[in-house]
Amino acid sequence: MDEPDDRWIAATASALLAAEYENVPVEPLTERRPGLPLETAYRIQAATVARRVAAGARVVGHKAGATSKAIQEQAGVDEPDSGVLLDDMVLASGSTGHRSVLMQPRVEAELAFRLGSDLCGPGVALEEARAAVKEVFLALEVIDTRFTGWQITIADSIADNASCARVVTGPMVPLDADMDLAAEPVVVSVNGTAVATGEGRAVLGDPLLVLVWLAGRLHRFGDGLRAGHLVLAGAVHASLPLEAGSTVRARSPHLPPVELRVL
Repeated sequence: MDEPDDRWIAATASALLAAEYENVPVEPLTERRPGLPLETAYRIQAATVARRVAAGARVVGHKAGATSKAIQEQAGVDEPDSGVLLDDMVLASGSTGHRSVLMQPRVEAELAFRLGSDLCGPGVALEEARAAVKEVFLALEVIDTRFTGWQITIADSIADNASCARVVTGPMVPLDADMDLAAEPVVVSVNGTAVATGEGRAVLGDPLLVLVWLAGRLHRFGDGLRAGHLVLAGAVHASLPLEAGSTVRARSPHLPPVELRVL
């Protein structure tokens, strides 16, 4: 396959943003360009984020995706990916979202972090990652796709900002020294009925390892995790359809619950 040039990357970024604004999906990129390299997909992602930032959005963190076996099997992938969180994507727990402004939304419960110090470079130790965390919280990530369906490759997802549409943040609490996030069980309910469960260890064996992986991946692009950034560690269960008229709630023993109402 010929290497996509900058003009194609720019045009693709514009098409993805237009699909979101107009609520009209486009065909997956890999249908036209099978074997699209992941690095090219990240360049498309960066181009879309740059345009959003130029229009006034602010980068507030990152998300890791496909970090659990459940999501990897559901999506047919065998490695994580990552996307960028912008301030206009973030909602506080208890917020109301509108199904009509989304295309094919699904929802996932995740463990998430707010960093107190920068975390950069390859070879970050687990202890360094834990020390960089200021607070931990439960989050609901609403994933969506600008493509015609969820039968997409990881390259398609990466180009589409790792399919991230909204993030609902629960109340944040300090990461205590004795808090075992790998053993933290999360229960997801829809309209009061439990529909999914998962433990922190579903995410790379320990959600803190997501910080290690993400710091290394960003370093390859001359970037890193910054103090104040939010980081989503990835779903601990397979994603669920997000329907109008539903209330989605995630809870765990040691973290405050997070909730989203959908109209």
